[in-house]
Amino acid sequence: MADASIRVEELTEDRSSDLDRLFSSDDDPDHCWCMWFLIPVKTFHEQGHDGNKAGFLARMEADPHPMGMIAYDGDEPVGWCAAGPRDRFTRVLRVPTLRNRNKAEDSTAWLVPCFFVATKARGKGVSRVLLEGAVELARRSGAPAIEGFPLAGSARRSSGSDLMTGVEPLFSSCGFEPVDRPSDNRVVMRRNLA
Repeated sequence: MADASIRVEELTEDRSSDLDRLFSSDDDPDHCWCMWFLIPVKTFHEQGHDGNKAGFLARMEADPHPMGMIAYDGDEPVGWCAAGPRDRFTRVLRVPTLRNRNKAEDSTAWLVPCFFVATKARGKGVSRVLLEGAVELARRSGAPAIEGFPLAGSARRSSGSDLMTGVEPLFSSCGFEPVDRPSDNRVVMRRNLA
């Protein structure tokens, strides 16, 4: 159950400074700026923080769909999830995890590839509120379905950056169902919206 003080908003240009505050609270998202799944790994590393941030902000301005959802506790940004049409996340489409997807849906089905929750806000249900917000954003945008590829199962076998994709129980709690288990560690979860 989410803490009642947590609310979620789609990322807009006027909220980009809030995302900057959130990401700067931790080295991993501050370096990544949510570009890990958008560009080739070599480019990601070559660009570093400044290039990744600039690239993200440029995409945010150019893309007709929001880049994701930002969570707040009062006025304080405490969480983020990337969300959007599957074909936005070009690097993900090349990995074995999604090899069995229906490629004809790449421009219409949505994907939630990653989450970040500030340390002080963990355990308050922020990820769930973010995922529910992403589902509603996808629905309003006319997506037939929304997917994710969280860690499989309920046992916590990982920590740190591996958890950025979420966990199976989180997606199940938001009405997603498994559609593929490409490895022992990953499950592709889907929620049909149409």
